[in-house]
Amino acid sequence: MISIADHPVELESPKPDQLSPETPADHIFRSKLPDIPISNHLPLHTYCFENLPSLSDKPCLISGSSGKIYSFSETHLIAQKTAAGLSNLGIQKGDAIMILLHNCAEFVFAFMGASMIGAVSTTANPFYTSKEIFKQFKAARAKLIITQSQYVDKLKDTNNNNDGDENFPKIGEDFKVITIDDPPENCLDFSMLSEANENEIPQVTIHPDDPVALPFSSGTTGLPKGVVLTHKSLITSVAQQVDGENPNLYLTHDDVVLCVLPLFHIYSLNSVLLCSLRAGAAVLLMQKFEIGTLLELIQRHKVSVAAVVPPLVVLLAKNPVVAQFDLSSIRVVLSGAAPLGKELEDALRGRVPQAVLGQGYGMTEAGPVLSMCLGFAKQPFPTKSGSCGTVVRNAELKVIDPETGCSLGYNQPGEICIRGSQIMKGYLNDGVATAATIDVEGWLHTGDIGYVDEDDEIFIVDRVKEIIKFKGFQVPPAELESLLISHPSIADAAVVPYAKR
Repeated sequence: MISIADHPVELESPKPDQLSPETPADHIFRSKLPDIPISNHLPLHTYCFENLPSLSDKPCLISGSSGKIYSFSETHLIAQKTAAGLSNLGIQKGDAIMILLHNCAEFVFAFMGASMIGAVSTTANPFYTSKEIFKQFKAARAKLIITQSQYVDKLKDTNNNNDGDENFPKIGEDFKVITIDDPPENCLDFSMLSEANENEIPQVTIHPDDPVALPFSSGTTGLPKGVVLTHKSLITSVAQQVDGENPNLYLTHDDVVLCVLPLFHIYSLNSVLLCSLRAGAAVLLMQKFEIGTLLELIQRHKVSVAAVVPPLVVLLAKNPVVAQFDLSSIRVVLSGAAPLGKELEDALRGRVPQAVLGQGYGMTEAGPVLSMCLGFAKQPFPTKSGSCGTVVRNAELKVIDPETGCSLGYNQPGEICIRGSQIMKGYLNDGVATAATIDVEGWLHTGDIGYVDEDDEIFIVDRVKEIIKFKGFQVPPAELESLLISHPSIADAAVVPYAKR
């Protein structure tokens, strides 16, 4: 979730007389909110459903397409059944499953069910090509794929998919495919999971540092890599947002949180789904985006919290159809995943004047949230337009000169670094990339240039890395360059972003 200030700031080395007298002596910035006890010794599913006794019959998941509502007790029970079903199919602690789904209740059941048996979920975009899917599938060493029948053709051993590879994995022989709708040949029905006996969940010991999620990210160095997020990582990140007497992101049992952003991205998985489960808020799941349907669902279900990305903000701010719907229920709009300029912020405020609009900043490797607008807190703080908030609690942030590594003070731009229990364990089977990202003192280097102002608000002003952000998606130039130069007529290639206005 990247937020960029409206005006670039020239990067220069710090001068001692430029340091603000208020700069922390150790040049380490911390949240305005006090640190809190975090139950990150628990497994993720236990933590998320810890308040289940008081939430039992309350709506948990709302299907935007069917209107079906799952209560918290139903969601927990079906997740348990799914855990037992996965175990019956041979999935054990430490095994990986791939969730190749758009937003739906089955995504939640599969992810939480895998957690319950100590398995790891690697989430992927159903729109990926066959080559992209299997590159991630093989890297994660996944044992099965949960998807929809319409995407099964991408998984078949055909000439279109296998590029002549005689060892291309075969459905039913090398891996299992489970579909949430009518299963094609050699595939299994999701009911085999969701209708299993919840009493057959195997007893496993899950440690805080055991992996639970394996999203893939281009990070700071181009090609996608598996990001190992542990139970401790995700619990810490969720707690930093929604736990404590004055949570940074205040969610109540009466809130309905919009989930239109894909759950296969860590932003939506963490800040929408997991935060809502923990806080007892309902999640409105939208599988397919369409502006009219979105607005109708917001109005019908009285959505109160909307997690968005700038392209969606553009539609909400400028599309004339918005005026035909009642959006007065929205009290919070959280924007992330890409820059959001002041003009766009102001335009959206005109549509939802009653709402608090702010930004967050993060990266998959950071678990993902580094900072968040304190205007979302139960007891809010004043905030500034263009800011991506202050560093989350129970974490430390510093700004360093990328040339010298020296820590910088207020209003001095440099590379943003974060340290805390929420950051990744490392990149999957890539010690070199891990060491290049997390230093020996535990600081995760983001590759982003930014500064902290005298009010402890963070502004991102430039990029060290070259990743292109397009409509909330990461487009790594190295991957495109590699594809281009594979053509016999192309000797070399360079990919750079071009701003379309």
